[in-house]
Amino acid sequence: MLRHILDDIDRRILEALQQDGRLSNLALAERVNLSQSACLRRVRRLEADGFIDGYQAKLNWRKIGLGFTVFLSIDLERHQAKDLAKFRRIVAGIPEVIACHITAGECDFMLQVAVPGLNEYRRFVLEKLLSIPGVKNSRSNIVLDAVKELTPLPLNHIK
Repeated sequence: MLRHILDDIDRRILEALQQDGRLSNLALAERVNLSQSACLRRVRRLEADGFIDGYQAKLNWRKIGLGFTVFLSIDLERHQAKDLAKFRRIVAGIPEVIACHITAGECDFMLQVAVPGLNEYRRFVLEKLLSIPGVKNSRSNIVLDAVKELTPLPLNHIK
C-alpha cells in the first residue's frame, strides 16, 4: 500500500525518471514545474523512502550477445523453508538467471534466463540447473520475440 506522502508531483517525477534516469535536476524540475531545489529535495526523499531503488542503463540484449531468453518453470521436491531458502540462495548467485520469482500455481519458481544461444542454454541446464539439490522438474519456454519488456511501472493509481 502506498503511503500518503506521494502526490501528483511525486508521480510525475517518478514517471519522468523511469523514462530517462539521466535527466539533470534542471530538466526534471522544468518537466514537473518545480524549482531546482524543491525538485532535488523531492527526489532525495523518494530515494530515501525507497520509492527509487536505483538507476541503471537498459542494455540491448542482442547487441551484447544475449539474444536467447528462456522462461523456466521449476518445481521443487520439498517445500520446507530450508529447501526454498537454499534454492533461492543458489539461484541468486547464477549470473544467467536475470529474474527469479516464487509463484503460486503451476510451478514453484519462474526463472528468466539470458544466454548467447542454445548451446549455452544446454550447458546452463546440464551444469547449473540440474546440479541444484531438490529440483524435481523444469519446463522451458523459449522466447521467440519480445512484444513488450522492461517498461516503466504504471503510476496512474497515484493521485
